Amino acid sequence: MNEIDIIEREQLRSDIPEFAPGDTVKVTIEIKETSGTGEKKTVRTRTQSFQGLVIRRRGSGARETFTVRKVSFGVGVERTFPLHSPIIKDIKVVSEGQVRRAKLYYIRDKVGKAARVKKKKQT
Repeated sequence: MNEIDIIEREQLRSDIPEFAPGDTVKVTIEIKETSGTGEKKTVRTRTQSFQGLVIRRRGSGARETFTVRKVSFGVGVERTFPLHSPIIKDIKVVSEGQVRRAKLYYIRDKVGKAARVKKKKQT
């Protein structure tokens, strides 16, 4: 094992729930806003949530990312998050979906009811 793997292992988070493409997740992130210049510069932090469908997960280890898609005011919005990033405060799985693919890029072309994913059956 090389030194890079050892450093990356220390940066991995353990509080991440299990989720897969097709699941609906709510990602809470912390945003830092700066205002003013010079000595009057202030930094304010706030939390913002982004809820949508996971359309892909890629990578492994500290470099793993996932992409969440939602439709906001009729416009599709996708956002890619690094899974082990310190700006992510919380990830909650809202619902689990039943899909047969690892990458759900076809959802981009669907509109309305056709863009829905079936709920996973409880066993």
